[in-house]
Amino acid sequence: MSLIRVKDLRKKYQMGEVTVTALRGVTLSIGEGEYVAITGASGSGKTTFMNILGCLDQPTGGEYWLGDSEVGKLDRDQRAMIRRHKIGFVFQGFNLLPRTSALENVEMPLMYKGVPRADRHRRAREALASVGLAQREDHQPTQLSGGQQQRVAIARALVTNPSLVLADEPTGNLDSHTSAEIMDLLGQLNRERRVTILLVTHEHDIAACAKRQIHFKDGQVVEDK
Repeated sequence: MSLIRVKDLRKKYQMGEVTVTALRGVTLSIGEGEYVAITGASGSGKTTFMNILGCLDQPTGGEYWLGDSEVGKLDRDQRAMIRRHKIGFVFQGFNLLPRTSALENVEMPLMYKGVPRADRHRRAREALASVGLAQREDHQPTQLSGGQQQRVAIARALVTNPSLVLADEPTGNLDSHTSAEIMDLLGQLNRERRVTILLVTHEHDIAACAKRQIHFKDGQVVEDK
């Protein structure tokens, strides 16, 4: 069953008097539980595509369906609700609050959803345990390695039980050994939780960890394997 369906997806930006076309009629579907890498050079459209899937931007034309919701036509508040309940994000720069414990960082999305305190604690602890950080819940980001910080970020993305996890260059700030560990973890979570994972990367060895690779060039899909 498809989780993501896009049809003739287009996006244009106005840069002063110049119109920039970022997406040129992208059509594809991604099934529930798939593990997909989006690749392409800078300016290929992959980041724009991810921003639209993450409800951070709207298409200029075409359709975007997430499950049974036509997300492309929702307003800002409706898109924020979709992000809050259905999508988890993992960023290259971790985006953790610096003076906040790992547990409190993971709890943040649940606070925005109004989850009671005791339930937040329980779910955040479970999420940290699932990424191998059960003994680090009281540590602040400065007390954690880069790989551990990214594990906290992954736990934060998973704590709401999202349908979709979007990972933007998740190993970009990590050494090769730690990168391999993070990719092993994402693969394990995909297999065990059946969560759909879509990662954007420019690194071929990282993309090869995914089960499906979609390559963008000049705002179009040129390869899907």
